[in-house]
Amino acid sequence: MSISQSLNNAVSGLTATSRMAEVVSSNLSNALTEGYARRVLDTSSASIGGQGAGVRIDGVRRISDPGLISDRRLSDAALAVQTRMSDTVARIEAQFSAPDDPSGLGGRVAALEQALVLAGADPASDQRLGVVLTRLNEVTAVLQTNARAVQTMRQDADADIARDVSDLNTALRRVEQLNADISRSRLTGGDPSALMDERQRAVDRIGEIVTIREVARPNDQIALMTTSGLQLLDGPAMQFEFTQTPTITSFMTLTSGGVAGITRDGVPLDPADGFGKLSGGSLEASFALRDSTLVDAQTALDEVAADLITRFADPAVDPTLGPADPGLLTDAGGLHDPLDIVGLSRRISVNALVNPSAGGDLYRIRDGVMAVAPGPIGDASQIDRWGESLTAAQTIGGTIPALSASGQIARVAAQFGTDRIRVEEQMSYAAARRDTLYQAELAQGVDTDQELQILLRVEQAYGANAKLMQTINAMIQTLMEI
Repeated sequence: MSISQSLNNAVSGLTATSRMAEVVSSNLSNALTEGYARRVLDTSSASIGGQGAGVRIDGVRRISDPGLISDRRLSDAALAVQTRMSDTVARIEAQFSAPDDPSGLGGRVAALEQALVLAGADPASDQRLGVVLTRLNEVTAVLQTNARAVQTMRQDADADIARDVSDLNTALRRVEQLNADISRSRLTGGDPSALMDERQRAVDRIGEIVTIREVARPNDQIALMTTSGLQLLDGPAMQFEFTQTPTITSFMTLTSGGVAGITRDGVPLDPADGFGKLSGGSLEASFALRDSTLVDAQTALDEVAADLITRFADPAVDPTLGPADPGLLTDAGGLHDPLDIVGLSRRISVNALVNPSAGGDLYRIRDGVMAVAPGPIGDASQIDRWGESLTAAQTIGGTIPALSASGQIARVAAQFGTDRIRVEEQMSYAAARRDTLYQAELAQGVDTDQELQILLRVEQAYGANAKLMQTINAMIQTLMEI
């Protein structure tokens, strides 16, 4: 081997080891960076005229497992669904409160029953009648507060949909741009690994919103489609539209057009559910909360309100009532229509005829809502009938089991609690599966001990090539001196 060939070998070796040191340093400094994939420098033997000419750098290879990443993204979507569902269902249960919580609906009805017992023991006491009125107002106030909270949660879910659609559009445009940048970098001989890391992070964000599959395309580009079969990106990125509804009432549903679904070029993806094939992630969870889970919670509250109103509106309970007279509790001051239950928990109120501050009289709690004059102050029969109506077993709409007023409230509270436990169990499973896949992905990432060992070998190789160059330099100097 000639001196020039030896020198070429040493120079190419120094170049390769320097580049390898850069790659190892990048791996070490990004060991904890989300979405970073380990790099490996690929080299091969160079030759000129059939003779060795040192080391040739073939490029930097990014180490990743597409199958594992795909499964991890599906688990990300499943966890996003259960996390969003769990947070909201827990809020519903907390808002409704446990039956033994004195500030909750069950506690307020129990306090009303106690107030009626005390008023029945001394029906002549305006103070005790006033306590009954206060407890009635507390019951209606809790129902109204809970109903408003449910509608606020529906608005929050609607805002989450708007945020997810915006993030989805942004991430899709980002992937489209990175596809072009990666292809350009590869064709010009550059290293697109950093761009591919950034693209993976963008795709991961999409994978939380909807369940997706990634398909490889030439020049390191990718296409994306949902697992339901909707093409999101293959060249140009698909874009979606959604109009947020700032204020949502009980009557506003997707079917009625009161709240919006997702559209593309003005065309609804699916008029039935609002999201169509954009399914499986946090986006679908928000639609399920807004249009199903929270609507069911509102219905449960409305059923409880209807149960309480009808208990006090029965002429058998209050003989002073006529067919067109509202009872002790009303639908916004009027007679309750059993066919108009939607939003009733927002409208329930105490009859103004028993409220002195609204021009009514307290004696009507003792003598009947429509009593025209005070009756015997020692007669507690009407107060007793109020109390008995709360403990009597009664159905709601002929479909709900016959229970007392407290029993109906406990039934709804138990329903919310069961929903929370079920969702938390599903979230626990989704979190465990996601963590397992994430750890498997990390195991293929940067091992700092391995990288440091490589760095030691790089240092040794660099020193050997440097020593070879020093030796060649010394040989040339000796030849020059001859």
